[in-house]
Amino acid sequence: MLGSAAAAAVNAMPFLPADGLSLGRGALLNAHNCYPEDGRWSDRIDRALATGLQPLVIEQDLVWDPSRAQSVLAHGAPLSGSEPTLETHFFERVRPIIERALTEDRRDRWPVLVLHLDFKTNEPAHHRAVWDLLGRYEAWLTWAPRVQGDTPQPWRAGPLLVLTEAGPGQEDAFYGAVPVGGKLRIFGSVPPEPGPSTGDRDADLRAAASRSPMSLIPSGSTNYRRWTNHAWAVVEEGGQAHAGAWSAGDAVRLNRLVSRAHTLGLWIRFYTLNGHDPAAGRGWTASYNFGSLEAVWPRWDAAIAAGVDFVATDQYEEFAARLARSSAR
Repeated sequence: MLGSAAAAAVNAMPFLPADGLSLGRGALLNAHNCYPEDGRWSDRIDRALATGLQPLVIEQDLVWDPSRAQSVLAHGAPLSGSEPTLETHFFERVRPIIERALTEDRRDRWPVLVLHLDFKTNEPAHHRAVWDLLGRYEAWLTWAPRVQGDTPQPWRAGPLLVLTEAGPGQEDAFYGAVPVGGKLRIFGSVPPEPGPSTGDRDADLRAAASRSPMSLIPSGSTNYRRWTNHAWAVVEEGGQAHAGAWSAGDAVRLNRLVSRAHTLGLWIRFYTLNGHDPAAGRGWTASYNFGSLEAVWPRWDAAIAAGVDFVATDQYEEFAARLARSSAR
């Protein structure tokens, strides 16, 4: 039950974050790092799509390749020159899914896919190239009208929704440069307030779990900023590598963060919840690993129960099975 202040905030909002969209009806798989790296793991996007989940969130990390003047998929420099482009790896791969959705015209099920862009480099030329690329696929997109002021406008649903984060220059490129009356093609996140830094990464990581929900999610949705994105260390002290047994206190903390986001009209994402034998990683980041499926299951279950909108994991199939199990219950 919401308190009177929270209820008033919800009632004052013109619409909920998922108004008119198929999102917001339960937790979604956010397929983390869903692209090949160093010529390996080229099956990631096929694995994500093979789960059959819709809506499905697919994360793509972007680096600007000045030699090709293209946005390519990579976790960072240096580049080898063999990295696939965003257009070939994602847009052409999902074309049959999107075109089928357009033909069926089941708008109550849109978007069927969410493209989550994680810009690793933020050159103005990179932003322009991605904006122009989205323009070529504008008929696919969920969009909102650019108006005078920041008041969130209702969605115009399409089969593909595109989200980005809060990198430097992105709001200017993807929102400020769009004329009033134009279409917003991509939507950013509300960043946390800058936290105190001790210069000790481990100490700062531990301190994240004691930060208030208000500082982690300082403001609500705008016409451009529609979601918020957090490392799991804001839930459990020290993050995945230092987590103990999942506790009732951890669940309370998670629910407070989710409630804060939803009260402010935002979707919320947490990254990245993995549980596997360290020797069995397939290019998965060690610091995201709880160590076993048995250890990550209660976190997945808690995220699903709390209403986390986007649950990032590299274990697409295992999370999809857990999601189905939760739905069956």
